[in-house]
Amino acid sequence: MNKTVNINIGGLFFHIDEDAYQKLSKYFDAIKRSLSNSSGKEEIMKDIEMRVAELFTDRQKSDKHVINNKDVDEVVTVMGQPEDYRIDDDAEEAKPYNYVSTGRKKLYRDKERGSIAGVCTGLGHYFGIDSSWIKIAFLATAFAGFGFGIVVYFILWIALPEALTTSEKLEMRGEPVTISSIEKKVRAEFDSVSDKIKNANYDELGNRVKYGAETVGNKLGGVITSVFEAFAKAIGVLIIIFSSLTLFGVFIMSIVAIFSSSLPQNTLINHFRTPLGLETPLWAQGVLFLLTLGIPFFFLLILGLKLVVTNYKSIGTIAKYTLLAVWIIAVGILISLGINEFTQISSEAKDVKKEVINITPTDTLQISFKNNDFYDKGINNHTDFRLTQNETNQDVIYSNNVSIKIMKTDEALPYLQIEKLAYGKTAEEAKKRAEKIKYSYKIVGNQLFLDNYLLSEVASKFRNQNVELFLFLPKGTLFKVDESVQDFDESNNNFFNLHFSSKDYVYKVSDSQIKCLNCPINENDFNDLDPNDENSIKTVKINGKEIYRVETTSKTYTSEPGSLELNKDGVLIKTK
Repeated sequence: MNKTVNINIGGLFFHIDEDAYQKLSKYFDAIKRSLSNSSGKEEIMKDIEMRVAELFTDRQKSDKHVINNKDVDEVVTVMGQPEDYRIDDDAEEAKPYNYVSTGRKKLYRDKERGSIAGVCTGLGHYFGIDSSWIKIAFLATAFAGFGFGIVVYFILWIALPEALTTSEKLEMRGEPVTISSIEKKVRAEFDSVSDKIKNANYDELGNRVKYGAETVGNKLGGVITSVFEAFAKAIGVLIIIFSSLTLFGVFIMSIVAIFSSSLPQNTLINHFRTPLGLETPLWAQGVLFLLTLGIPFFFLLILGLKLVVTNYKSIGTIAKYTLLAVWIIAVGILISLGINEFTQISSEAKDVKKEVINITPTDTLQISFKNNDFYDKGINNHTDFRLTQNETNQDVIYSNNVSIKIMKTDEALPYLQIEKLAYGKTAEEAKKRAEKIKYSYKIVGNQLFLDNYLLSEVASKFRNQNVELFLFLPKGTLFKVDESVQDFDESNNNFFNLHFSSKDYVYKVSDSQIKCLNCPINENDFNDLDPNDENSIKTVKINGKEIYRVETTSKTYTSEPGSLELNKDGVLIKTK
């Protein structure tokens, strides 16, 4: 039975048997003797101990693992014997130490040489390229990618550890972490500091230090530090609140999407609108939404906690890298699905039909939209698309994507042009989908009845199916529209301005514009009232003032200051 002891190496506790402890102690003593004449001896020993602690940690199979002679021998093999790395001082002076990458690199942030957090510099070490190119790439994606580069930078800032110890700095450059490399690195840093001290102007430096200590350091140093700490904590609190609320919302929405997949198809189509559409299963969209948005805000929450909580112990490096890898994969899948969704509507096609309206030049065309009470009781209700059933209990897509434009034609008779439009992967697929749109209308004498809806097969899926109506009218055509038309009219107001205040207005097609023959003068915003028509605007004078007057067979409209009408004797009188 071997006796075990607990030891502290590099700030970590280990269980080690007594024989292995004796061997490890002798090894450390030998290293100290070999470094007796080295500058920075304590710093070198500290880094060597931390490296040994890392190697022991890698070999631990569980918390109860006891380090034995075999473990010590393996660590010594990696680190090397002290006598193998005795460095002659003269050789060191003749040949400065250069950092040459010879081993497997690890990804760290190089804050010493970095501008902000050392992310770009660390990536430069890892990939063996100048960090300037990486900085340019981040700036380009920040501006051209709608801030995507900034999000990635902050995620890497949180996920990547900073290279603090000599061992980590060597690993960052891919150098073997041995006694020799640690000693060389520390001595190189000490020599660099020593050179700066030798070349310093001590008189000037002393005066600056004395002046700063007496005037600024003693009076303002503490205050400034406190202000910045308070400011950082305030920012941290805001970050925690914002990220926590966002995470909660993302989680709830994702859970709803994931578990909504069991709902009936018509419920999903009628009540859910997602950026990817329903081509991608709703549960998959919920998972992707949780990962692509949840992970960045989780890292943002950790950043806020670091600002608020002193000595906050963050999640482990393995967890950070795992979450980062999962996020990158999720973003890649999301982009791929987005491209696939876009290709579903990449081509547009239409099916066109022309219907002549046989009316005489003296007829007044009556235009109105009608709804179908089976699908919707209201004429003014608008539905982008809805999955429902028709009169024969077959599933159909119902939509109010219908519009009308009134235009002029040189043909003798007015006509209605019906254009049914749809999208698809190819023009041929879009054409077939457009042909399957069902739309109805009816012409009865001088009355034109238009459906306010369209129907499509469920198999066609919703691909922005819509119906565009173009009513072409010859010059001189008279027409009236009821109040239902205003919800579907998309005519150019400069050519046809629909007046909403009454359904009794009569319109007449002229050369360049449709004129209203009996609209009130105060609605002449588009200069579409015809002063030369026999039923249009006239003026009279009362007490020397002109009063605009519009007479029709049913009403009289006037401007201020009063109203006029004919009495039973045919005399024009002022009523106000």
